[in-house]
Amino acid sequence: MSETNPPIFISAGDPSGDIAGSLLLEQLQKQNNSFDFFGLGGPRMRALGQNQPVEGKELAVLGFWEVAKRFFFFKKLMNDVVISIKEKKPKVIILIDYPGFNLRLAEKIKNLNIPIIYYISPQIWAWHSKRIKKLKQLVDLMLVILPFESKIFDDAEMKNRFVGHYLFDDIDSKYIKADYNKKSNLILLMPGSRPQEVQRMLPTMIKTAESLSKNGNWKFVIAGVDGDIDYFSYIRKSTVPIDIVYGRTRELIVDCRLVITSSGTATLETGMIGRPMVVIYKTGWLTYQIAKRLVKLDKIALINIVGGKNIVPELIQNDASPKKIKQAAEQFLNNNQLVINTIDELNKTTDKLGGARTSERAAETIMGFINC
Repeated sequence: MSETNPPIFISAGDPSGDIAGSLLLEQLQKQNNSFDFFGLGGPRMRALGQNQPVEGKELAVLGFWEVAKRFFFFKKLMNDVVISIKEKKPKVIILIDYPGFNLRLAEKIKNLNIPIIYYISPQIWAWHSKRIKKLKQLVDLMLVILPFESKIFDDAEMKNRFVGHYLFDDIDSKYIKADYNKKSNLILLMPGSRPQEVQRMLPTMIKTAESLSKNGNWKFVIAGVDGDIDYFSYIRKSTVPIDIVYGRTRELIVDCRLVITSSGTATLETGMIGRPMVVIYKTGWLTYQIAKRLVKLDKIALINIVGGKNIVPELIQNDASPKKIKQAAEQFLNNNQLVINTIDELNKTTDKLGGARTSERAAETIMGFINC
């Protein structure tokens, strides 16, 4: 690889990481259009020219047991990635979230003396506090997207910068804090972007929709994501009409009265637009038993974590039942003042997330760090 065509390695392993990675990659290209990008990512990063050894859908695996079942796939992938890094000698290694893989990768290539930058920190505030010691040993610079994370790394004397949340660059500005239509009859179902999430969340959401339809003239829509998820197999036996709309999630959030969503980045997305939501989360029995012994938070929804309180209701595992989801949903559907108060809290909370030009700030910081 010639010096005039310097390689950069980026590793992102899930749909959210692909979004953040593509926005960052685009900004790095603007800084220097001769970069040669390789590594792990999804369709958006591939479309911008990243050379990927496997498709992104192969990487988006959720849960301890699910990862364990694909041990040999990830072992081979790790070996292949390490070999490619040794051969190409990139100017910088950028790791995006995906800590199960990315932290192991950092351990394996640290001795190559290539700068390692972590963009979107592992959630050390939720999991192992000891991880910060490992991060400090392995990572040269941490770029954080949640405002409270910077203090954690400051306290650990680890070089970091708060750049803001990448969703502000991905969501059209006309949708941010969009006017709320209290007369809308649309209830949006957002079961997640991974097949495993949809498998666990969508059947419960459909049963909730069937129950809610008995007390109101509601229209239900699933925010579908392109890929291998067969949504029709889930709604085929539904007793109420449920539409599937692909690629228009933000429009649907704007148009809806209420969102029922799985936990994750979608809660920040919904919060930035300013819509009341009920957050649910279900995982495998083994994963849940392990997680509840490791996780130290009393909240799971990112919007509630950033806000420091339960702005919107959360229902986890057995509590994420159609009956309880319906009860939480009807609180919003029947109480307009609660909706107004909730939207106000969502607006105040998302104001903390840095605003637009996040990816530009991240790219500029990276370029300055590697002296390009």
